[in-house]
Parts: sequence; structure tokens; C-alpha cells
Amino acid sequence: MTALARGIGLRLVQVFGLLLAVVILNFILIQMAPGDAALVLASQTGSGDPEYLARLRADYGLDRPLVVQLLTYIWNVVQLDLGESFHYQRPVLDVILGRMWPTLLLAGSALALALTVGVLLGVYTARRPESPFSHGVTIMSLVGYALPVFWTGIMLIILFASKFQILPVSGMEDLRYKGGWFGERLDNLEHLVLPAVTLAIIYLAYYSRLARASMLEVLESDYIRTARAKGANERTVVYKHALRNALIPIVTFAGLQFGALFSGAVLVETVFNWPGLGRMAFESILRRDTPLMLGLLLVSAAMVIVANLITDLVYRLIDPRIRVGGSR
Repeated sequence: MTALARGIGLRLVQVFGLLLAVVILNFILIQMAPGDAALVLASQTGSGDPEYLARLRADYGLDRPLVVQLLTYIWNVVQLDLGESFHYQRPVLDVILGRMWPTLLLAGSALALALTVGVLLGVYTARRPESPFSHGVTIMSLVGYALPVFWTGIMLIILFASKFQILPVSGMEDLRYKGGWFGERLDNLEHLVLPAVTLAIIYLAYYSRLARASMLEVLESDYIRTARAKGANERTVVYKHALRNALIPIVTFAGLQFGALFSGAVLVETVFNWPGLGRMAFESILRRDTPLMLGLLLVSAAMVIVANLITDLVYRLIDPRIRVGGSR
């Protein structure tokens, strides 16, 4: 067996072990939370009859011992059966898949915007660290980092949707729009601008500061001085030699921050009424929809794990010396 195959096998074992731990921990934490799911279900029908409550608990397996419920849930998850949502009366996996695309679109757009603008600002300020523009970027980065994401969203709504009225404020599409496919995508894009910018601002501050610090360190390296001494032009030195090595800590940070990006999407989707997983997670907590909460937590963990695997792949593209399994 090659080192590559062993490395991939080890990663898969780690992934399955981590997902099992996530399933168990999430189940225990949800069960420890105050409240009774049967009472919440009964309240939706306006009935509090003890016999009706007992029937609900029996139907959803809530009357079984906790260990039996946990083992049953683990076995169902292995079969990709996440249960049935109390509120939607549909399989949890179907409900989540129906809301996943808006969240991936929002989080992916915010991440791409923050990475692109942040890295460009970091590279520019690293080349001119004492310029007024560099100091201005530093100040704006600190301000962007300090602002709460929900406050930023509200301010953008007031500015661009209330005062100037140039961008939509809520949802993912205008239900009154009757254009074709291309027009509908433009409509989606208009609705995406404010939520994506709101979510990207705080991470743009991270990446600009990290890119600046990383570039400053790399530009002082011996191989950069050697490249300059050989007569390489400044653009080649910066973007071909220095930036490639400076990107490694930025990629690391981006992979680790994917979970935080999703948690930030909860607030952004709530503020902008964006129909994604974050808003649905908030609503499922209020409704005490236990199967849906467990499914969302599991899917969120899986998305973070996949993001870390993608990070490892990007490592190899940036630096071929990095091998699967940690060998160099």
C-alpha cells in the first residue's frame, strides 16, 4: 500500500470517528436542553391531553430509554435517515437539502469576496507598509473586526435599502419578478449583495491583516533577496515567489474559520430573511424541532470536515512538498 493510499485511509477513519463523536455529543446536548418536545408538538394542535402527549411520545420514540434512543438514532444516521421534522412533517434530510443551496451560495460568496479583497489589500499594504493607504487599511480592518455582524447588516439595510433604495433588503428573490432564467439570476445576485458583503466584512479584516503579516515575513526571506539579486522584476518576485508561500497560513485560517462562517450566516440570514440553513436553525430552536436541530448540527459538522479536507488539497496545490499523511 502506497503512502498516499495509507494517508487517504487514515483520513477516512478519522472522518468517520469524528462524525460519530459529533452525533453522540449533539444528541446528548439536545436531550439535556430544557423543554419537552412532546409539549411543543401538542401546542401546535392546541391539545394538552395526557393521552395525546403519551401517544406523541410513543410515535416519535420519546418514551424509550435515552440509551435506546441514542443507539437507534446512530443506526438511522448510518443509513442516512435523520428522522422526520416535527414542524415540516417531512424527512429531515429532504428539508435540509432544500435549504442548503442558499447557504452555500451566501457563505461561498462571502468567503470568495473576503479572501480576494483581503489578500489583495494585504499584498499591497505589505509592499508599502508605511504609506497612508496602508495605515488606513489597518484602521478599517480593526473597525470591521470589531463591528457585530448583525449591526453591520442593519446599517447596510438602512443605507442601501432604505435611504438610497438601490438594493433589495429581504429574501433571495422578488416573487413579483416575471423575467427569464438570466433575469432571475440577476435578481438573485441583487438580493445576495447585502448579505454577502455583511458576512464578508469581518473576515475581510482577518484576511487583510493576515496577508499583510505573512507577506512582510516572506518578503524578508533569503530566497526573495536572491530572486531580486538575479534581476527578477518586482511583479514576478511578489506574485510568483512571495505570494505562493504567503498563502499557506491564509488557506489554513480559511479552512479553520469555515465553521465560524456558518455561525455568522445564522445572524445574517435572520437579519436579511435569507432562506438558508442558518435561518432554519434559528427557527428550529424556537420550535424545539429536535430531529431538525440534530440534522442541522450534523450537516454543519460535515461541511466543516469537508472544508478541512479541501484545505489539505489546496495545500498540495500551493506547496507540492506537502504530502497526504504529513510526509514531506
